[in-house]
Amino acid sequence: MVQIYGTLGPACSDTETLARLFEAGMTGIRLNLSHVGLPGAAEQLEHLRAAARRCGVTPQLLIDMQGPELRVGVLPLPLELADGALVRLGSGIPLPPAVLPHLLPGQEVLLDDGRLLLRVTEPLPEGALARVERGGILRSRKSAALPGVDIRLPAMTDSDRENLRLAGNYGVTGVMQPFVRGREDLEAVRGALDAAGGRDVRLFAKIENLDGVEKLAELIPVANEIVIARGDLGNSGPLWKLPALQKRIAATCREAGRPFMVVTQMLASMEHSPVPTRAEVSDVFNAVLDGAASVMVTGETAVGNYPVEAMEYLANTVREAEGYLRSRSAQSVCSGAVSAGGQRPV
Repeated sequence: MVQIYGTLGPACSDTETLARLFEAGMTGIRLNLSHVGLPGAAEQLEHLRAAARRCGVTPQLLIDMQGPELRVGVLPLPLELADGALVRLGSGIPLPPAVLPHLLPGQEVLLDDGRLLLRVTEPLPEGALARVERGGILRSRKSAALPGVDIRLPAMTDSDRENLRLAGNYGVTGVMQPFVRGREDLEAVRGALDAAGGRDVRLFAKIENLDGVEKLAELIPVANEIVIARGDLGNSGPLWKLPALQKRIAATCREAGRPFMVVTQMLASMEHSPVPTRAEVSDVFNAVLDGAASVMVTGETAVGNYPVEAMEYLANTVREAEGYLRSRSAQSVCSGAVSAGGQRPV
């Protein structure tokens, strides 16, 4: 059975909404630790446990680490970036110090899974000026990417290590390591988990850059599940190349017998609409047909206006795809029996 994950956030942090998500078909939930640590999410997690008890389920709880991911810093208020406007990177839009030396004229800067696009026009002593080429609303702690630039950061932050130490106290069943660049990243996380008594906690390797794609063969033996994280993976090159990368990762996982998850923008329009697009529903359906062991929505349940409806569409589409696979398998068995017998029923 395909596992169905939501993401915990303000739109679904109360017991009632979480119970409705479980009733809709959710089997587990993700907590993004780029925004809060486990102690800071204690109240939300208690609501999660209360909802699970009410629905008679034992949910999977995945924590998504900070890892070597680049993110915007804390903004006092959401920032509206208008097309053509000039903004200051490093002060007006805070970025990690490791990014600043790479802000050279012409460099693209993608924010919030590529929704926003800036281009550097002029370096400054502590950052750069950049022109907004694709604007929108920017909020704190959203992802940042510099296409073509390799910025090496440690596999884990200090807060990641502390969250791994506490994972057992909060019922964590899985750890998602972002931006995996090689086997050593996963081994570092696995070692920290084991040292904290978390040997039974599953390790999910998020493939979010071309390093992860190229080193997939060495990651598969170390990870319990591979995550096709299409947000930042889609920033690693032209977006039209992303579907082929997804298919390539899925095929490699199938051949190796390693479970994989598909995530990011599966029902993105449902952050603001009670009904998904036809393309989104087809995307979820095809992910299951490709062999996904699990699927996940993020902002749709975390901050969207229709978290329960999004989960209903996700779960119903997954179950429909599973039914299609079963019927197709049954038809194949029948066709094989007819071929063996040499006759067709009339």
